[in-house]
Amino acid sequence: MNSYICLSIAIVSEVIATCLLPVTAGFTRFLPSLGCALGYASAFYFLSLATANIPTAIAYAIWCGAGIILISLMGMLRGQIPNIETIIGMVLVIIGVAMINIYNPVQD
Repeated sequence: MNSYICLSIAIVSEVIATCLLPVTAGFTRFLPSLGCALGYASAFYFLSLATANIPTAIAYAIWCGAGIILISLMGMLRGQIPNIETIIGMVLVIIGVAMINIYNPVQD
């Protein structure tokens, strides 16, 4: 499987698991807790597959950056509007991830 597909699955799994965290009520609700645990397990599994061809530092930087942006967007959908400093920070994260991919191309 393509390493970037694995990395994308890892990112989506992590975002889903993180979005489930508040619903778990401190891991006292079984189904949301199970979904959260499976999401994180899936995220780390697919991240490990992605690092077969993508250097770990690059894969982790992309995983974290994309996760931050997606979680922030999910927060905006729930009415958590970021201030200008937060928006500037997210733009810098996007620029950083783009630069990593432009200047460190990975052949899969």
